[in-house]
Amino acid sequence: MALQKTVNTPHGFESVNAYHRVEGVRLQGKESIAFQVRSYKSKDQLAAFNDELHSCEYELSGSNPIAQAYEHLKTLPEFAGATDC
Repeated sequence: MALQKTVNTPHGFESVNAYHRVEGVRLQGKESIAFQVRSYKSKDQLAAFNDELHSCEYELSGSNPIAQAYEHLKTLPEFAGATDC
């Protein structure tokens, strides 16, 4: 699973339909998770052009941590309008 969305970096780089993937999910106790979001020009790229650390609440009885991370990302302004891929 990943998210696809066009982004502009602070350095003026625009990536049309960039591929954003959750990686390195870590449980922080029973109530939160931390994870990286790496952004790639496309699904097949090996090198990420952006790497950000995020965290969110985690529902133990909910879906798996990775799915919850993606659901959280979709609530953030920078991922508004992103599509699942």
